Amino acid sequence: MAIALITGATAGFGKACAEKFAAAGYDLIITGRRAERLTGLQAALESQYKIKVLPLAFDVQDQQAVFSILGGIAPEWQAVDILVNNAGGAQGLSPIQDGNLDDWNTMIDTNVKGLLYVSRVVMPWMVARQQGHIFNIGSIAGKQVYANGNVYCASKAAVDAISQGMRIDLLPYGIKVTGVHPGAAETEFSLVRFKGDEEKAANVYKGLTPLTAEDIADIIFYCARLPRHVCINDLVVTPLQQANAFYYDRRG
Repeated sequence: MAIALITGATAGFGKACAEKFAAAGYDLIITGRRAERLTGLQAALESQYKIKVLPLAFDVQDQQAVFSILGGIAPEWQAVDILVNNAGGAQGLSPIQDGNLDDWNTMIDTNVKGLLYVSRVVMPWMVARQQGHIFNIGSIAGKQVYANGNVYCASKAAVDAISQGMRIDLLPYGIKVTGVHPGAAETEFSLVRFKGDEEKAANVYKGLTPLTAEDIADIIFYCARLPRHVCINDLVVTPLQQANAFYYDRRG
């Protein structure tokens, strides 16, 4: 049976991907910081879809935890076919000269280093089997820098560059790499960025019909099921009312 490994599976894109792949019969490795959410998702997916789910609670920022917990799973779970590097997020929105260093560290350690730590564990398994598909969740912010986005944009530009590097280095092993860069998507993203301020988070999507987590999960699943000789390398996905990182039609 095929195995999909999804980081940040407790909410948003990650949870939607877990549900999508489970419905197709994939066994799952799901990771996240919130153990109770992971076990709840495990119970729901195993009951509904009769699959196996391995929940692993750790923070991708913690290199030692990634290598000991994920790197220590049983050999039968190491035959990962799909890796969705989804764990990440934004912290704060301020001019760079006023930036919060804790926010900077969190974004760089999660969005960039966390993705690298997880990939470093999983890629040798794929290389050994000469197959696999890696999805790196970037952002439209990694393609175009906007005011006050500075370090978040930089972290997602790094995801774009890492994805390109992966495609080159993993090419001889038949491993696919797809970068997915969503625009405005209504998940917990803005609530986290604005540290629980629901009004600020809601204003991000005012007048829009934003993307949903399920939209992104559908796109990832489509890419994952293409013929072996076909690889979609890079996707920028926006709602209809968003042209790029700057231009929106908020007339509703």
